[in-house]
Amino acid sequence: MRFLGLDLGTTGVRAVLIDESGTVVGSSSSEHPLHSPAPGWMEQDPLDWWVSACAAIRGVLAGTGAEPGEVDGVAASGQMHGAVLLDTSGSPVRPCILWNDQRSAAQCTQMVDMLGAQRLLDLTGNLPLAGFTAPKLLWVREHEPAAWARVATVLLPRDYLNYRLTGVLACEPSDAAGTLLFDVHRRGWSAEVCAALGLDQALLPAIVQSAAMVGRVGQAAAQATGLREGTPVLAGGADNACAAAGSGVLEPGQVLCSVGTSGTVLAPVDLEANNPGHNLHLFAHVSPRTNYVMGVVLSAGGALRWFRDTCYPDLVAVASAGGTDAYSAITSEAELVQPGAEGLLFLPYLTGERTPHGSAVARGVFFGLSPRHGRPHMARAVIEGACFALGQSLDLLRGAGIAASTVRLTGGGAKSRFWQQTLADVFDYPVSTQVVDEGPAYGAALLAAAGCGVTASIEAAGSRVQSAGMVEPRRGVAALYRQSAALFADLYGAVGPLFGRLVDLQSADSGVKTA
Repeated sequence: MRFLGLDLGTTGVRAVLIDESGTVVGSSSSEHPLHSPAPGWMEQDPLDWWVSACAAIRGVLAGTGAEPGEVDGVAASGQMHGAVLLDTSGSPVRPCILWNDQRSAAQCTQMVDMLGAQRLLDLTGNLPLAGFTAPKLLWVREHEPAAWARVATVLLPRDYLNYRLTGVLACEPSDAAGTLLFDVHRRGWSAEVCAALGLDQALLPAIVQSAAMVGRVGQAAAQATGLREGTPVLAGGADNACAAAGSGVLEPGQVLCSVGTSGTVLAPVDLEANNPGHNLHLFAHVSPRTNYVMGVVLSAGGALRWFRDTCYPDLVAVASAGGTDAYSAITSEAELVQPGAEGLLFLPYLTGERTPHGSAVARGVFFGLSPRHGRPHMARAVIEGACFALGQSLDLLRGAGIAASTVRLTGGGAKSRFWQQTLADVFDYPVSTQVVDEGPAYGAALLAAAGCGVTASIEAAGSRVQSAGMVEPRRGVAALYRQSAALFADLYGAVGPLFGRLVDLQSADSGVKTA
């Protein structure tokens, strides 16, 4: 038996095929474009996702020689919070507004005014941030009334893939929890929130469990993907929840750090647990037995990607020509510099920040530049800055009494020894990686296997995940980083109040015409 896991990410779709033991048989990826039509705006065309998904599925089938009938189940994970707005024919009304879009800050304030901060926390487990789905809906209703009038269904990105595969409109708890329209304790849409916001609950699809079957691959989807018509499609889950499942982090007492475009620190908690505050999130897990608390850094690996594209065009060109990884060359340069980057700090808030600041207007900052600093110093500072930001989330979890003996790592950063060691030193905690680190797509494949009855539960599937080794913190470096992290926090305190003025200035600049 074989099971297919998909991950609809910000930059592309990844497909992973596993056998019934959880061994990866093969994988394939396909990229799709990202659009920023205005400063702070991030959008994608859902039709591009479907093209990428079809290419990734066909790629993994061709690469493994698997026949369509050999795939016994499919499940998808996906980027959270995106607003996919469909009309009565099931076609997108407008591009999807993504998780890292910051245009709806004013609507977040409106939500607090309408419901109150504490009531929102009690019902949804979260406070409004521009990345969430509900403020996006209010923004479209206010600014694009003609488009809003055509909306018949609101889906999340992963839901859209399931819809294209099966023709069924549905959502599941771990993704729905990122909308601010979902009661995380009752695990259903919140009639109270919808009513307060004036949103018709009929716009929201039915909720099914993460390992439950949504439907079966339809004829058109079978032709497009190469899958067998009638193949079961399981609901799947949000990318962070599926990454946790794929890393075996499903029970209280475990902590996961993920370093991708964004970065997260995630810890499962009991269903009765409340949000500790400080712009942490409380979401439903793909396990029906737990929720999870999570801190989010919007630009972690994304900050390094920006730095790569901006300051390493030579390495990118060489890597592209030789089929090598430019990131390895960048971390090799960063290793030439001692920890602390000779006093250079970087705030990685390129697209705003969630935890702990909850700011849509925060921006990136290099602090302490001098003639001594070159590109290697800046590379190390960018990576350290992302790690300091992740460390703030871990500290908040510790302060709330949520801890573990080790922190498990996943994502692109987890594959780099330099990132592993830097995170261990900043966290002052041992960090471990997994033998199989295929991220959310692997967790989705495990959900497919569990949903098809190969394992008794997703917890049973996750218990098979094996550690690939441990990286211990270095005592002297950890002590240095504690001082650097304190300065990092104070730096935001000093410049944070200025970010709003900077954004206002940017808006004013955009209206200035030169001769």
